[in-house]
Amino acid sequence: MDTNQLEVLISECLQDFYKRRLQKLEKLQLKQFLCRKNPYLFKALATESASEIVERILTAYIGASDETMFGDAFFEPIARIAATGKVSEAEGVDFVIESDTKVLAVALKSGPNIFNASQKKRQSQEFGAVRNRLYKVQKQFDAMLGHAYGRAWTEPTTERIYRDRSGQAFWAEITGDSDFYLKLIRLMRDAPRLHKDKYLPAWQVALNRFTKEFMDEFCLADGRIDWDKLVRLVSEDTRSKDSKKGRS
Repeated sequence: MDTNQLEVLISECLQDFYKRRLQKLEKLQLKQFLCRKNPYLFKALATESASEIVERILTAYIGASDETMFGDAFFEPIARIAATGKVSEAEGVDFVIESDTKVLAVALKSGPNIFNASQKKRQSQEFGAVRNRLYKVQKQFDAMLGHAYGRAWTEPTTERIYRDRSGQAFWAEITGDSDFYLKLIRLMRDAPRLHKDKYLPAWQVALNRFTKEFMDEFCLADGRIDWDKLVRLVSEDTRSKDSKKGRS
């Protein structure tokens, strides 16, 4: 892929990423992200500002979803297209690169997250399922867990059939370009700033909306936070209430 083609692809993927961010923000409901954070910690930190609580929780929630969305909207399509790979129909495998002698199955993650034993086993099983489907294809089967950034580098073991490649090594292997990992960030150019300028007004509107909702639902008449109500939202056992509703 030449530089101009790659720059166009990067621009399109960034546009898709920001489109997804806006859609996520517009559809988000206050209790969706409020239920995921620790109210005890905010109380322990003497946080008494509704706007501060909302902004910190919303920032953390969007930040976590950004990582997943960026992988899906940016890293995965660029890796697949640059490597001339085909979308995989198998669960747990993103794309397949096939040559005359080898089939390379790639599961792509944003960063080198450390899998626990059960996750490693599951990933190995998913690669194994792809290998079994290709049993009649007389080609070498190679399974790779790729990481768009990082330095993880491992080989298959007796417990898992795949290898890890990260960062420069990953991009160089699938594209043949040892500088590809640098081109990804260089060719973004000014596009992120332009997208951010369009995103910020929507962020401010959402922040105001959620702050108002928080104050209406989780603040007392004098403006103080109703910590009991907030803790109930996050932790109250509703099973007995649900069963009573079912009997009524």
